[in-house]
Amino acid sequence: MASKDKNSAQKPAASKKPSTAQEGKDAKAQRELGIVGPHGDMRLASVIIEGYSLELSDGEGYVGDVASRTAFRHMLDAWRKLYASMEGKDPMGTKPTRELSKHKLDALLEKDGVAAQAIEAASEDYAMQLAHVVQRFLKHKTWRGVERIIIGGGFHQSEVGGRAIDGTRKILKAEKVPVELRTLRHHADEGGLIGWVHLAPPALLQSYDAILAVDIGGTNVRCGIVQTHLHRAPDLSLAEVVRREKWAHANDEPLRDELVEGIATLLEGLIAYAEKKKIRLAPYIGVACPGLIVEDGSLAGGTQNLPGNWESTRFHLPRDLCERLPHIGDGRTQVCLHNDAVVQGLSEMPFMQDVKRWAVLTVGTGLGNASYTNRQPPEFE
Repeated sequence: MASKDKNSAQKPAASKKPSTAQEGKDAKAQRELGIVGPHGDMRLASVIIEGYSLELSDGEGYVGDVASRTAFRHMLDAWRKLYASMEGKDPMGTKPTRELSKHKLDALLEKDGVAAQAIEAASEDYAMQLAHVVQRFLKHKTWRGVERIIIGGGFHQSEVGGRAIDGTRKILKAEKVPVELRTLRHHADEGGLIGWVHLAPPALLQSYDAILAVDIGGTNVRCGIVQTHLHRAPDLSLAEVVRREKWAHANDEPLRDELVEGIATLLEGLIAYAEKKKIRLAPYIGVACPGLIVEDGSLAGGTQNLPGNWESTRFHLPRDLCERLPHIGDGRTQVCLHNDAVVQGLSEMPFMQDVKRWAVLTVGTGLGNASYTNRQPPEFE
């Protein structure tokens, strides 16, 4: 599988805008088509999205905030300071906790020294918090009856994160909470892209080889070509990302419109790659981002980790992205928007057919969430 990550701090170059009258007309048509959607669809052919971006308050803040990757860093920082005061020196060196990569933390854990003790203590704290969040969510009406929870985001892909999630499983079992925890089977950079094959119009999937997908996070943007392999697996269980680009935009601190422009540039590169490799791309781009998605493609809350005002009435992400893009093949490009946790969870749908109710928690800058109910075939509904 051809794959590429772009982790450099260099921002993608700006894409060219239409310069002729005809291109201007085409751009206007694209904008209008980009508004069509449907955006944030909650009822799909095989599954109902019961809810997402659930924000439960505990009186001091939102429950999910205590189980984000940011929260884990705060826990680790507290233990690090405690051990530093006892040992007379910082067991993790001089770098701030927020700058320690998960690979560095895994290496410190493997050395089994004082630093490892601090990391293990933070992991135990995190496990207790995540178990608390799971139990709170399971009491909400959109989560009642959930039998399985998928833990997404990149946290579980480290040894540190894996231990914390194992600890959560043990706590839930000890407290007799009837739910199974699993981790996302796809790489964290790909789950939020692959999920789009379950949201794209079926007719498009049958007529083309692949679609373009975007996953916008508070730290990174991921763009990719998702090949469906529909002819080999009608349930889309073999869908894969055959090319991806990753931009750590938080390092560049772009303005909102600069971020959109950078995404368009990454997509243009993927379109060129597909043409070179003779991959038939559908004229469709799925865009996942944090927040509440309105049917018209606007955003209503939950975008605080993104740069600038994404909820402005003068900003429409599908339209603004669509007008920056060229045609894909012979059709006008349609851009569809949905919540990032919803899309990442949908990447697991082919493997959730043995349960009726399931959910996803994505551990990132914040804690994304979504819950689902599998639908029976129409004749049984």
